[in-house]
Amino acid sequence: MARTVGVLGLQGDFARHLAALRRIHCPSRLVRRPEDLKTCDALILPGGESTTFMNLMERTGLAEAVPEFARNHFLFGTCAGLIVLATEIEGGCRFRPLGLIDLAVRRNAYGRQVDSFSERIRIPLFPENPAFEAVFIRAPKIVRLGGSTEPLGFHRDEVVLARNANVLAAAFHPELTRDSRIHDYFVRQLIG
Repeated sequence: MARTVGVLGLQGDFARHLAALRRIHCPSRLVRRPEDLKTCDALILPGGESTTFMNLMERTGLAEAVPEFARNHFLFGTCAGLIVLATEIEGGCRFRPLGLIDLAVRRNAYGRQVDSFSERIRIPLFPENPAFEAVFIRAPKIVRLGGSTEPLGFHRDEVVLARNANVLAAAFHPELTRDSRIHDYFVRQLIG
C-alpha cells in the first residue's frame, strides 16, 4: 500500500519537497490545516524562516496538531523544520520549539544568506556512495544530541543529519538537489 507523505505548506520551499517525493513515486499532499493530517502517513516540515513558520503553525492550530500526529507517525524536518522540531534552541528565540527530537540547535550557525554554500557531506547510511551534495542556506547547527538521538550524516566532524524513533532531521536542504536518497530513506526505510 502506498503511503501518503504530507508536506507542511505554510511557508518555505515546500514545492521542492513535493517534487522530490514525485521523483521517488511517493504520493504526497500539502498540509495547511490540522484536518489535512488525517490523510497523511508522515509529514515533512520544510526549510523557511523558523519564527514565521512557528507563528503560522500557532495561528492555524498545527503547533498543537503536529505533536499529536507525531505520536503515531514519522516526521522529517529540514533546516527551519529541524529548528521547530528540536528540544532546545541555543541562545533562545521568540518561540518554544515542539521538542520532538532530543537535540539542541543554534540558528543561522553557518552564516547569513550570503554565506550559503553547497558541499559534500558523508552519510554512512548509503555505504555504496556515502557522499551527498548538501545545500546549506542560513542553516542551523546541531550542537548537542540527546541520548535517544542517533547521528546519521556529517559535515566534516559535525552532525548534520540525525534521527530518533520517529523523527528525521537535517540541517541542510536535501530537496534542493536531484539526489533523492534521503527522501527515499525517509519513505521506504522509516515509514516502511
